[in-house]
Amino acid sequence: MKSERNLLHAQRHIHALAVATECAELGARIRTIQLLTGLSAGQLHQLFRHPLGGPRRGRHPDSREWYHNANLLCRTEASIIVVLVRRLASRGIDPPLALIGAYRHYLNFCKTQPRISFDRAFDLVAHTTGRWFVTARSFSIFTCPTCKSEYLTSLSLAPLTNHECPFCKLLNRHTKDPRIQAAYPRQTLQRDIQMFWISACWCERLAPHPPSNSP
Repeated sequence: MKSERNLLHAQRHIHALAVATECAELGARIRTIQLLTGLSAGQLHQLFRHPLGGPRRGRHPDSREWYHNANLLCRTEASIIVVLVRRLASRGIDPPLALIGAYRHYLNFCKTQPRISFDRAFDLVAHTTGRWFVTARSFSIFTCPTCKSEYLTSLSLAPLTNHECPFCKLLNRHTKDPRIQAAYPRQTLQRDIQMFWISACWCERLAPHPPSNSP
C-alpha cells in the first residue's frame, strides 16, 4: 500500500513537472505555473534556474478591469481563448491541459504578434470559471443573438442585442480599420469569424499529451 502511494505521488509529480515545462515554454510567470501545477515556488525556481526563455517576471495581470478597457482585437482574442478552454474542458480534459492546448492553438492561428499573453489567458479563464486563485467569478460567456459567436462579458450582464459582441463589431469595422485587416485578411474572413478559429477544435488535436504514466 505504501509503495502504491509512493508511485502515485511520483506519477503526479512527473505530470506536474511536464505541465510546468509546457507553461514555461509559453512564457508563463512562476506564480501562474505554481497555481496550475501545485508545485512550490522553490521547486519551480530550482527547475527553471537556467531556462531557455525563462518564466516571465513582473506584476501578474488582473483582467477584471483590463478586459473592459481593452481594444476590440484584444477582446475578440480573449473571448476566443476562453471559449476554446471551455470546449476542451467540457470534453473531460484537465483544465491546465485545456488552457495549454487552447493557448497553443491561439498562437498557431495568430496572423500578428499575439495580443494575449499566457498569464493573461490564465487570469481570464480563472475569473470566468472561479478556478485556482479566484473565489468569485467576474466574467461569463454569452452567445450573440445575431452572429451566434460566444464572447466574454461581465457576469452581471445578459445583453439582449449584439451591441456588446466583439465579433459583430469586428466584422462591421473590417473595411475601415487596417489593424483588423492585418489580423483577418479578406480572403480568410468569414461571416462566422469565431469558427474561423475553432472549427477544427477537436480535443485530440489541441490538448498537450501528458506523460504516459500520469494519473
